Amino acid sequence: MKLTVFAATGGIGRHLLQQAVDAGHDVTAVVRDPTRLPPQGEQIRVVTADLSSPDPDVLASAVAGQDAVLSGLGPRKPRSPAAITSRGTAAIITAMQATGVRRLVIVSAAPIATVPSPGRPHPPRHDPGDGFLMRHLGSRLARTLFAAHYADLALTEDIVRASGLDWTVSRPPQLTDRPLTSHYRTAYGRNIRGGTKAARADVAHHMLRVLDEPASIGQTVGIAN
Repeated sequence: MKLTVFAATGGIGRHLLQQAVDAGHDVTAVVRDPTRLPPQGEQIRVVTADLSSPDPDVLASAVAGQDAVLSGLGPRKPRSPAAITSRGTAAIITAMQATGVRRLVIVSAAPIATVPSPGRPHPPRHDPGDGFLMRHLGSRLARTLFAAHYADLALTEDIVRASGLDWTVSRPPQLTDRPLTSHYRTAYGRNIRGGTKAARADVAHHMLRVLDEPASIGQTVGIAN
């Protein structure tokens, strides 16, 4: 496949990039700072772009002719600008719409099902996959600590749902840097009962895997180790 990976030097993006290259895909990596990319020789095409102030022509060149776009875009630190994900995702979608590319896979977060947004002002109080502790303690604490970022991720999901593209949203819980296992649980439309952590490498593995799963189109997917 011809794939474009956005935020290719980020926590999930670097795994998307490496796993896509290892699988033999033709990969375009979109990054703000190319010096942070690991050496890949001629296996990838690099496009430099700042998604906080994107150039539409540059983004269009990055996605034109591709089979799918994968985005690991998200805040790297609690103090990162809160709106970076929604702004960047909107720019990616605009570029895809302009060039006729339809398949999009992005990463969000497990608590987002219960976060209000302009498109979902009255979300369910609990995710159907959450157990007692997550319903009454874990999700409430997470929403308090990361309120601005979760609000932006909820807005991001609104933008994706309204895009008209063939999208899939991955919703992992707390991310870890454990090695790739390829063993994880997933569920459409809900979180994973008892699933409190997911390895970034496994999230990337699943994001690539759903490209071959037509049933994942138009779905949010819970994932956890």
